[in-house]
Amino acid sequence: MGNSKSEEFSVRDNKVADFAKALSHPARVAILRLLISKQSCVCGDIVDELPLSQSTVSQHLKELKSAGIIRGEIDGPRICYCIDPENWTVMKKLLSNFCNEFTEINNKCC
Repeated sequence: MGNSKSEEFSVRDNKVADFAKALSHPARVAILRLLISKQSCVCGDIVDELPLSQSTVSQHLKELKSAGIIRGEIDGPRICYCIDPENWTVMKKLLSNFCNEFTEINNKCC
């Protein structure tokens, strides 16, 4: 497998790609929707809310946490998860700016 050469691209483009990758699975989007709807830290309820096994949910949580979209805090024997508000704001701004780079081209394309 070849090198991704991500270092060849801007920090901003790499961050957009990291957020997009984290959002690229419907289970992760569902987890984020759950966390948003609860408006608080969620501990063990995530698995109960999704049609996925504990290990699969854990893997998706790991991806979201790695991207910085959520954070997890240890609360006794369990980990409680919530949206990371600072990184959520960064993600919203980066993705919005990226999407807004496109302007209509008056049907002059293809």
